[in-house]
Amino acid sequence: MIFPRPAWEQFREGIARMPLKDQWLKRLFLGNAMDVDMDATGRVLVSPELRSAANIGKETLLLGMGSHFELWDKATHDAKEAEAMLAGMASESIQDLTF
Repeated sequence: MIFPRPAWEQFREGIARMPLKDQWLKRLFLGNAMDVDMDATGRVLVSPELRSAANIGKETLLLGMGSHFELWDKATHDAKEAEAMLAGMASESIQDLTF
């Protein structure tokens, strides 16, 4: 996930308030967070450590998710999306959508 600074601070506060039983989730989110920079052409520079942890290859997708972005390896995203589409069509939640 990639957050603008104000959204990250709000998310971080919520994670920090999690109970002690969720200490490993806190470690995953807070312990692995790092600032990223943009280069002169506006590209986000993601560290090799984060790319490796997320299995990010050459083809990527940047998805806007409201308060943050998600950076995905394209093949992984495509597989997860197909899985979610199959599961989602059987979900009761989809019936609650209105347009």
